[in-house]
Order: sequence, then structure tokens, then C-alpha cells
Amino acid sequence: MAKELWKGNEAIAEAAIRAGCDCFFGYPITPQSEVPEYMSSHLPKAGGVFVQSESEVAAINMVYGAAGAGMRAMTSSSSPGISLKQEGITYLAAAELPCVIVNVMRGGPGLGTIQPGQGDYFQATRGGGNGDYRTVVLAPSNVQETADFVQEAFDIADQYRSPVVVLADGLIGQMMEPIEWRPVPKRPLPAKDWAASGKKGRDHTNVINSLFLNPEECDALNRRLTAKYAEIEKNEVRWDTASCEDAEVLITAYGTPARITLTALDVLREEGIRAGLFRPVTLWPFPERALRDLAAEPHVKVILDVEMSSTGQMLDDVRLAVEGRKPIRYLGRAGGIMPTVEEIIEAAKTALKEAQ
Repeated sequence: MAKELWKGNEAIAEAAIRAGCDCFFGYPITPQSEVPEYMSSHLPKAGGVFVQSESEVAAINMVYGAAGAGMRAMTSSSSPGISLKQEGITYLAAAELPCVIVNVMRGGPGLGTIQPGQGDYFQATRGGGNGDYRTVVLAPSNVQETADFVQEAFDIADQYRSPVVVLADGLIGQMMEPIEWRPVPKRPLPAKDWAASGKKGRDHTNVINSLFLNPEECDALNRRLTAKYAEIEKNEVRWDTASCEDAEVLITAYGTPARITLTALDVLREEGIRAGLFRPVTLWPFPERALRDLAAEPHVKVILDVEMSSTGQMLDDVRLAVEGRKPIRYLGRAGGIMPTVEEIIEAAKTALKEAQ
């Protein structure tokens, strides 16, 4: 299959179109503005609807309406814009509406910088809105994965009737790489007989709602959501590893830092230090058991978590998974600065020395 050169953000948009996206609602914000720009030109040609909303709040509520009518709906933004969408996302989760939400992260907090960041991990994996809910979070580390994950995200959303987040840092959105447009494995999807799209032969009208004034009804909703999230944890957890079979230094990272780490592994091994990479692909559900089992191996002496975050956010999940079995160290850069190969090498050496 021939490869084509694509910019990350444009690949996101094209992947959504190829996945059958019916409606896109968004608002420009760096570093993801090429997503709505591409959609504005190409989605209508494919028979879909593009709307540049007046705000991020409006965009996510348009997604709610379109998803409620049974459409494949999508929005994208970057960190501050995703923050504005949080109320709508919790409504979508409560109403059990499938949709795809892409966050091309920038540095923060606040308006921060337009450079890449990973400070939205808590927001994506813990839920930035109110109440008890989860969203599947896919974390690509290159443009190929980004295109693949966006296409698959629509099927995951439809299968579980849940919002799915594709979480990419700004570098992935802005870089260009050769990719293949390959078919995404299809899954059996349930009929959208719940959609508020008219009776269509039914003897009742479907209602989409996230308001449950009766506490017993609200409790029943939460129990149903909890059961669904347990099913997602059972079926959808993913991770990737590199050189972990004998690693004495186990590095955890996702997104761009994971790619940088791959180069650091080569250098460290050339210098006689056995280093490996554990990369969560689903940030939620987090591959907790896989990391726990790997950390328990006797050859692992120390774990180094690397992120584009000042104090570490995935670091919390790493600690929870490892359960104190091995010492954990952290290397983080923020504000749009990425950890360098040299910094990762030095941090790995220091972590191993302290653990010996």
C-alpha cells in the first residue's frame, strides 16, 4: 500500500471523513486549527455537515444534538477549548451519546502557550466535568496512529454509546509524516434504535436526557455506566513495549516523549544500560495490570516516568499500578518544552544509580 505525506491535523480530519463522520462542529485554536479548516472544505464534499460554531461551548452542545439524532458527530480543539467543552462532555456521557473528541494539547495552565504539552492528562482520564463518568482515551505517538485511532474511535464510541477522546500533543498535530490509509478492523455495532430521530414505525418517541430528578433513577444510571466502564476496561485496554524483556530501567511515556525515549533507549543500551519503554496506548482504561506485572519482574530496578508536564500526571497512574514494588523517578518539561534525548539518558542513569 502506497504511503502519503500528511500533516497530523489534516490526517485527523481526513480519517474522520473516511470513518463516516456526518457532522463536525468546532472552533479554531492553535495548534489544531487545521482540523476545522480541512473539514470545512472536505466534509461537505463527502456529504457531511461542517459548522464553525460561535464558541467551544456551542460546538460541544451541537455535538450533543447531532449525536442524539444518531449522527456520527465529532469536535476538536486544544487544551483551553477542551476545558470549555467539559460541561457538554459530561452531558454526553450521562445521555450515553457516542461522539469523538480530539484534543491536540498545548502548554498550560490557562491560555499558556501554543507549543505542545501534556498537561491535560488528568482532565481527559478523570473527567473534567461533574459526576461519575469516564471517556475512552486513545493516545497516539505518531501521525499513523493518529489517523488509525480517529477512525477506530467512531466505532468504539458507537459500540459503547460513549464519548471517545483522542489525545495528541501539539507536535503530532503539526508534524508531517508518511502514512498508509489502511482499513480499520470493523466491529459489530448495535443499531441506534435509541436515537431521537422520529418514531419511524415505533409506537413511542425516543427521548435523550441527562437530567434525573428522581435519585433512584440517577443511581440506576450510574450503576449502568459503571457496568459499561467495567466492560470497556475488560475489552479495550492497550499498551506497547520496547526492549522490556531485560530492562533494568523501565521508562513510561506516551505521545511524543515516548518517541523521544526510543532514541534514548538505543544510546543507553550502547552504553551498557538496559533500558526499556512501556507506552500506554489507552490512557483510560490505563494498562494497570500489564505495568504492574512488568514492574514486578526482578530485572526491573527502577521506573522513570517521562512527560511534557511539570509535576507529572500519568505519574499518578504509574504509581497506582506499581504499588510500591519498585522506586519511581520523574522527568518532566512543561510550557511547550519537550524532554530531550540527553535529558532522558541522564535521568535514567541517575535513577538507576540511586536504585542500586
